[in-house]
Amino acid sequence: MRYLENKKRLIGLMLLAPMLMQAQQLREKTDYDRFVEAVDEYVPAPGQFINTMPEYVEGDTPETMAAKCTTILRANSTDDVDNQGLICLGAYGGYITFHFDHSVANIEGNDLRIMGNAFSEAGSSVSGSSEPGIIMVSKDVNHNWLPDDPWYELAGSADVDSVGKVIYNYEITYHCQPMEAIPWTDNQGQEGTVARNGFHKQEYYPLWIDAESLTFSGTLLPKSGTRSTSGFVQQFYREGYVDNRPDDVTFDISHAVDADRQPVQLDFIDFVRVYNATNQQYPMVGETSTEIRIAEDLHLEASLDAIEQAASGITDLRVSTTTLPCYDLTGRSVTPSQRGIYIINGKKYFIK
Repeated sequence: MRYLENKKRLIGLMLLAPMLMQAQQLREKTDYDRFVEAVDEYVPAPGQFINTMPEYVEGDTPETMAAKCTTILRANSTDDVDNQGLICLGAYGGYITFHFDHSVANIEGNDLRIMGNAFSEAGSSVSGSSEPGIIMVSKDVNHNWLPDDPWYELAGSADVDSVGKVIYNYEITYHCQPMEAIPWTDNQGQEGTVARNGFHKQEYYPLWIDAESLTFSGTLLPKSGTRSTSGFVQQFYREGYVDNRPDDVTFDISHAVDADRQPVQLDFIDFVRVYNATNQQYPMVGETSTEIRIAEDLHLEASLDAIEQAASGITDLRVSTTTLPCYDLTGRSVTPSQRGIYIINGKKYFIK
């Protein structure tokens, strides 16, 4: 395969330019995969499917539960039907963090595909089962291969469609209350419970987390549930959220914003986090909880090319043409006539 052929060259470039490569991951392997390599963290909020999706067994730890999530995501990308399923994030704030076996490059257009189990109400294009989760992304700036660097939110349509209704810097705390409704309080002066229903008999609080309370923070989307002839449905957000609508499954790293909602330019990302962004529940339906079933890099080959180019010391991956004096890698003055690497103003550029 092409990746096997280029492996030695990539490693050589990494050794020649270690500082340029430090923030791009390339696992020690010879064949790379567009799907998730592993789940780093699985920290759901309480909910009716917690301890069952995936299933908790006595003795499980945060590490073993994350491994179970990895098995599910990997199985969903293959024909391993025995291990396929959904991962439930529980009520508001519950999250999952995962990585690929390579950095995902920020290429023009959408970069990630992340799917849940959203579906449309019969005959409707605006509502159905919508349990939106917000995507966070992070770059491994400190080079330790752990998800402990700054996180950035991928802004969705609610930022412009629901101005004044979105709550930023929201915080909620759940309190363990075994086999009863799980009480919560938030920083908006509100309180409530994750109510139990007659359908799910297990404990709703994550049993492998040894804590009497769980606190989550982030962006809170406005409630979207309405009553319909079939019960309760959720209005779809226009775009930008996981498990929001069946046709809203691809996402652009260029939509990253910082804590002040200012755009952030990221050339690569190394970790992805998805968290449930709504705090709502309805009779019979229960709490709205984001589910995850698959995640992939939409452009594996382009990501690997971008890593190789970064290792070569290339400054700009997006140049399509130039009128500036241009030189080939031997130093000869040229007019670029084909795709390749050229030197402009003393720096290397990739001209497409």
